[in-house]
Amino acid sequence: MIQRNENETPMSYCDQFSLADARHVARAAEEEATRHGWPMVIAVVDSGGHLVLQQRLDGAQLGSIQVARQKAETAVLFRRPTRLFEDAVAQGGLHLRLLGMNNLVPLDGGIPLIRDGAVVGAIGVSGMRSDQDALVAQAEADQFMATQA
Repeated sequence: MIQRNENETPMSYCDQFSLADARHVARAAEEEATRHGWPMVIAVVDSGGHLVLQQRLDGAQLGSIQVARQKAETAVLFRRPTRLFEDAVAQGGLHLRLLGMNNLVPLDGGIPLIRDGAVVGAIGVSGMRSDQDALVAQAEADQFMATQA
């Protein structure tokens, strides 16, 4: 499930991502989390996986600070949503090898941010169940993509 179509060209990376972009994306995630009453941590990284912005909403657990960042880093480093890794681990078998990697988190809630077909950054959200984290992360990604159209 993690493998790309053999005819698919991998996306490239682009460094056109600003602090203003990160603030816009994080604001959308905060609004979505607040709407549900979910205390979460939101992390936004650039195309190199470097933290641009991170915020911990009131009441969010401390353990989610690092997890949110790791989800964002995983999404940008591998240019795909972290959900794919979570699904692969759930399948078991050879996919369990992923658990031995120290540069990925196989938990839903990390999504790459795409501009003009290139990865410019990623978002990671942690604090609730991984599917809820992903819902908030997707709100961020949708908001970002809407501004690119």
